[in-house]
Amino acid sequence: MENKIETQEIILTKKDFESDQMVKWCPGCGDHAILKSVEAVFPIIGQKLGMNKEDFVVVSGIGCSSRFPYYLNTYGIHGIHGRAAALAMGIKLTNPKLSVWIISGDGDSLAIGGNHFIHIARRNLDVNYLMFNNEIYGLTKGQYSPTTPKGQKTKTSPQGSFETPFNTGELVIGAKGKFFARVVDTNPKLMQKIFLEAALHHGTSLVEILQNCVIFNNKIHALITGKEVKNDNQIILEAGKPMIFGKEKEKGIILEGTRLKVVKIGVNGITEKDLLVHDPTTEDTGIHMMLVSMTPPEFPAALGVIRSVKAETLEESIWNTIEYEKKASPLKSVDDLLNSGNTWEIE
Repeated sequence: MENKIETQEIILTKKDFESDQMVKWCPGCGDHAILKSVEAVFPIIGQKLGMNKEDFVVVSGIGCSSRFPYYLNTYGIHGIHGRAAALAMGIKLTNPKLSVWIISGDGDSLAIGGNHFIHIARRNLDVNYLMFNNEIYGLTKGQYSPTTPKGQKTKTSPQGSFETPFNTGELVIGAKGKFFARVVDTNPKLMQKIFLEAALHHGTSLVEILQNCVIFNNKIHALITGKEVKNDNQIILEAGKPMIFGKEKEKGIILEGTRLKVVKIGVNGITEKDLLVHDPTTEDTGIHMMLVSMTPPEFPAALGVIRSVKAETLEESIWNTIEYEKKASPLKSVDDLLNSGNTWEIE
């Protein structure tokens, strides 16, 4: 008689991912909303990808955002400044079955970690990268960062920053990134939706979160997130749908010549059929680059998944090569290697 082992499906809940550590972010910090969104979406990811809690790994560098590994009940590494991507690469290449999440800030990612950031984008390792962008160094108390607007006064730029800031989306796409999305910390529902899409994407998924530092850069994203202006200054892009925004959904985006243009539906004969339809899957970077570059007040800020292109991942390439070489190579062990080529014996 056959022995049958009964297997029981593991159902994960938000509580499974909640840490017992005291969360030490400032009251009102946008990080709280991001943490709650991650806690809520991890069980869904586990269910969809058939993963247990032990299959999740959270890796961070240095900064306020980088305390994330303490605040989630998963495996994790709190690494050194700017090196979270390098650590995550080692983890994922060693065990490709893991769901690896990189948590980093704009300074950690784009200054000391800038080299690692562009290379993880181009290599297309199957990891998820959440970059908190509050356009300031918060943990070290208010120095300007690579995304601080030119002219902004900070503790290290008392006369205003002289530097041209990075646009995260432009940087990712320019580095041949295959997935880029943008969300705001004031919209947990959208965050959870996009985090799930990032997890389901096969390759490096980079998500920029416009996050508020209530102490050192309060309301830096108010032109996008403010209640009075958000309907006119945000456009949530959805694949296959026309680019419509506005409180009454009365505005849209068209392509006029080689530039994007905001129009009003019903004015000058403009109808919904004239609007651009969002296609995040096209390999062409032209429209995607224009979308990530849109800023208020001339344009609404583009939110949602902006780019999502299928491509072979780094770990697939490497492991496929290893398997091929195992079969093709005449060397099957270290002894075979040592006894190959020119050999001789010493008496």
